Amino acid sequence: MTNDVRIGLETHLQLMTKSKLFCGCPNRGVEEPNTRTCPTCLGMPGARPQVNKRAIEMGIKIAKALGCKIPKEMNFSRKTYFYPDMPKNFQTTQFSLPIGTNGQIKMELGGEEKTVRIKRVHLEEDPGKLKHVGGGITSADYVLVDYNRSGTPLCEVVTEPDLSSPNEARIFLRKLSDIFEYLKVYDSTGEGTIRSDANVSTWSERTEVKNITGFKDIEKALIYEIRRQKNLKKRGKEVIRETRTYDDSTGTTKSLRTKEKEADYGYIFDPDLTRIELHTDWIEKLAKDIPELPHEKKRRYVEEYGVSREVAVTISSDFELAKTFEKLIDDLDVERASSMLAGPVKKVLNYNDMRFKESKLTTEKIKKLLDMIDEGQVTERNAEMILRVVATENKDPERVKEDKGFGKVTENKTKEIVERVLEENKDAAEDYIKGKDEALNHLVGQVMKGSGGSADPREARKLLKDMIKD
Repeated sequence: MTNDVRIGLETHLQLMTKSKLFCGCPNRGVEEPNTRTCPTCLGMPGARPQVNKRAIEMGIKIAKALGCKIPKEMNFSRKTYFYPDMPKNFQTTQFSLPIGTNGQIKMELGGEEKTVRIKRVHLEEDPGKLKHVGGGITSADYVLVDYNRSGTPLCEVVTEPDLSSPNEARIFLRKLSDIFEYLKVYDSTGEGTIRSDANVSTWSERTEVKNITGFKDIEKALIYEIRRQKNLKKRGKEVIRETRTYDDSTGTTKSLRTKEKEADYGYIFDPDLTRIELHTDWIEKLAKDIPELPHEKKRRYVEEYGVSREVAVTISSDFELAKTFEKLIDDLDVERASSMLAGPVKKVLNYNDMRFKESKLTTEKIKKLLDMIDEGQVTERNAEMILRVVATENKDPERVKEDKGFGKVTENKTKEIVERVLEENKDAAEDYIKGKDEALNHLVGQVMKGSGGSADPREARKLLKDMIKD
């Protein structure tokens, strides 16, 4: 993507409180439709909201973690629009006095650091949930409404249009999610707990793509939308200001409605909710509870433990992975622990598209596997094969080794394999004698293939050299 692309994200996070934002209904639990509701979250006339203090505390922590300025007081407004999942026909949100403004996030891009400005952080209630039967949002036969989600506390983080590619948007969203996970304000494994609206322009009128869930989908939706806008320009057509939806089944965006402007929402101060003072001592107390954040851990790992910047970023980006690293280095060499976690462990997690806490891996299992490597029970390659099983099945590494036959072969067996490889690859052996080192790498690869990855590559290399000389 060229730098004529400007992207701003409005990311909504479902806060992990016990009750909803303005009533005592459970925030999560029974999922039978329309059972976690009351007159307040259903918007019944005369129902009076009460603000969830825990949600405000989470909002303050998020704003502080993002370097935002916290005001002396905040309030709630009514944002009026008409939609089936909004029973009151207005959403209680923050407008003129949000919980935080003017923050920033720094993220790694190709070894360089980029700053993304945070315009505002505010709290609001989630609408209900629509179920489109017989099709998608633009093609369903009919629509059902479940108000269980209505009133769920959301924290919205709004950026300036500082992102310039779909890949940057994906990296930013992952970075934001990492911070939320460290703060323990949301469940990263829950369905729809983090959603983004993307405002996109290619130096023309901007469009908004609503309710994109997931890091991969944000990239896919933006790639399509940018391509669509540029194709319109090539054909001499104007990009209109509108709201669109992303259809993950087709990988396309579709028009929903002409984009509203702020004045169209008719924001008014909510008369049922008073202004809330945010006392300095309250904010300072909450700030002390903020843990060491990913960027702070990254810096400490580099300075204190001497790991590379890349490895530090990889480990610190996953809260549970970082905890495991800090436990391992109590007993193990830093280089040994960091190499295992940033290499094979992270590779297996990425392959299964999961975070550390979603896997069956534990500090104890990883330590045992490292001990097995050091004791010569398994090779590095087979250790990774064992990891693949242990990450998805609650099994002991030694049991997996025995069940799958991943144990290291004996020196005599390795010697037999080397002899066979040399017999079958005489040309490669001759090339090595002539000084072509890459020929030896080929022979080692053949030995590893012949042993099913169970031979020690260092041992195989030594045997090959000795036997070729003979």
